[in-house]
Formats: sequence, structure tokens, C-alpha cells
Amino acid sequence: MGRVQLEKSQSTVDASLVEQVGGRKFKDNLRAYTMVFALLAIWLALAIATQGTFLEPRNLSNLFRQTAINGYLAIGMVFVITAGHIDLSVGAVAGLTGAIAAMLQVRWLPALGAGLGVTWLQPGWPSTMISIAAALIVGTIIGIWQGIWVAHGQVPAFIVTLGGLLIFRGSILGITKGVNIGPMDPTFQGFGQAYLSRTTGIVLAIVAVAVIVLFTMVSRRNKLKYDFAVKPLWTELVLTALYSGLAIGFVIIMHHYRGVPVPVVLLIVIAAFCSFLFNRTQLGRYTCAIGGNLEAARLSGLNVRRVMVQIFALMGALGGIAGIVLTARLNAATANAGNQFELNAIASCVIGGTSLQGGSGSIPGALLGALVMASIDNGLSMLNVQAFWQQIIKGLILMVAVLMDVKSR
Repeated sequence: MGRVQLEKSQSTVDASLVEQVGGRKFKDNLRAYTMVFALLAIWLALAIATQGTFLEPRNLSNLFRQTAINGYLAIGMVFVITAGHIDLSVGAVAGLTGAIAAMLQVRWLPALGAGLGVTWLQPGWPSTMISIAAALIVGTIIGIWQGIWVAHGQVPAFIVTLGGLLIFRGSILGITKGVNIGPMDPTFQGFGQAYLSRTTGIVLAIVAVAVIVLFTMVSRRNKLKYDFAVKPLWTELVLTALYSGLAIGFVIIMHHYRGVPVPVVLLIVIAAFCSFLFNRTQLGRYTCAIGGNLEAARLSGLNVRRVMVQIFALMGALGGIAGIVLTARLNAATANAGNQFELNAIASCVIGGTSLQGGSGSIPGALLGALVMASIDNGLSMLNVQAFWQQIIKGLILMVAVLMDVKSR
């Protein structure tokens, strides 16, 4: 009799868990589809308002390049927010690392080369690689430094990164003296302004389709292997064809202008790598565990401090990448580079489904949110809407996104 009751109890628990997981997946899918339809509605409205100019290949190319810089920061912010923290310094980190890269290539390395009688330190590929490496190293060190303050010093991340924002902004002014540093060497400019050739773009489309098909097949096979629920085969085929069609269509549209922008390709590669980290590695699992229940994660034996330092180090490195691409795109480092980028990154994450309460996040969703924010900026600028209205509209969108997040959880 007791065994029967135990089995009934276990079946009830299992059914409850399945219902909870299914409900959570349904909510996540509904939110994702809602964001896609919202983006399409925004694009349609802007296309009508601009008489089709918004959807021209040239403007879409500029839109995706604009999205890329915010996308790098939004990807890192997903890890930080999912862990239950916030980073207000990412814009300043991007500006500082970009300024360091510019100063190295334009002033410091040429002066050092002239003093030592070394010609290869003049602007060119060697100085470009040194400048990029320095920017990435500085960004990573900044992230580690802030992570130590949060993890080992037990100082709230809000305060640490707010202080970092002021420190790094002051450092930018000290380094640049308030003037633009440029122009950059063409080898450096390519990271923010170059386009793939037509042949390379076609190869990229083929590789993207192959990856989509392979990922779908492997994912379905693993689910069947462990008796997990899978979608009907026809649904998988339709989704695979849809994603493949989007990849091919993107390349075709970009080829109608000048080709696929290099910063967008870099964003795709980084997003794929970080999605793997977030969904398939211990770092991602631990990040969600810490943000979901810090005390339970600590009692489970997780090295919370080490994970927090790793998360902020990743955020710093991505800030360095954003600074490099921003400087390359502008062809100069400016004193106000990266201003308010942290707000756009946070808004992109929240719009894309990352919970400010911690515990859950989505890198594809953050990229979708970054595209929404860039679309609004781009479209309102094309309509000659005054800058203060743009700030008001983005602020309202952020508030509505947070309200949706709170009500949906």
C-alpha cells in the first residue's frame, strides 16, 4: 500500500515538474515570438513613414553595423544580469579601450619606433595587431578588477561599476586631452568599416545553412537518445528551412549594397561562441544558478567568487571589442565615445527576455533587443525627430520592457 502511494506521489511530482517546465518554455517562446512580431511591426511602420527608404539595402547595412557595437555589450550584459548584477561601466570601458588603441597606433607606437629606430611600429598591420591586443587586455583586466571588488570585496556591483564609470570617463579625458585621436590606419579601419567580398559572402551563407542543419539534426538526435520530447519532424524541417532562408536572404540583401559588414560577421561569431558558453558549459549553468538562488548555489559547492570574476572578465573583454570596432568605425577615438552605451545594452537585454531579478537570460533575445533599439534610433533619425524625443521614447520602451518582465514572472 505504501509503495502504491509513493508511486502515485512520485507521478504527481513528475507531472507537476513537466507542467512547470512546459509552462516556462511556452512563456519563453511566446515572448520571443512577440518580440519578433514587434520588430517586424516597427520596421513596417518606419518603412511606411520613410516611404520605403528604411528597408533599402544601404540603410539596412548601416542598421546592422549600428546594432553590432551594442550587440557586443548586450551579450556580456546577459551574463552579468543573469548572475543577479549590473554593469554601468561598459560604455566607458568601450570608450577607454578604443582610446588606448587609437593612442597606441597614432602616437605612442610611432614615437617609440622613431626613438628606437624601428620602422615596423609605424601605422600598419603590426601596430594594428598590437593596438587591438592592448585594448582586449586592458578590457579584460578592468573586468577582472571590478569582479574582484564584487566577488571578494562584497561591494554591490552597482556601486563598483558606477565608480568605474567615473574612473574610466576621467581616464578617457586624461588620455585624449578632450580632442579626437585619428585618423586610424586602413588596416585598423577595416574592423569597423570593411565588407566581405561577394565570394566570401556566398561562402558565409553556405556555412551558415550547414551549421543550422547540423545543429538541428544533432539536437533532435540527442533529445531522442535521452527520451526527451521533440517537435514533429515537419515542424523541425519548416523551422530549419526558415532559418536557412533568413541567412541566405540576409546575405543577398547585403550584397545589393556593398556586401556583408565585417562587424556583423564578428558579432555572429561572438554570439555563437557566447551562446555555447551560456547554454552548454559550466560557466553558463553556474551563472543561472547564482542568479536564481545565490545561497543555494553557494551551499551546493559552487565557487561563486571565481564565477563572478570570470563573468566580469568576459564583460570587460567584450567591452574591449566594442571599443575597437567603435574606434575603427569612427576612424578616431573621441572623448565621449561609448556615452550611454550601458543603458542601451541593459535595455537590449531586458527587451530580449533577460530577467533583472537574475536566473535567466537569452543571448539571441538580447541581440533581438539590440536590433530593436538600433531600429528605433535609425528610424527616428531618418524622420528627423529631435534628439530629446528619441531619449524619451527609448526610456519609455525600457520601462515597458521591465514592467512586462515583472508581470510575466
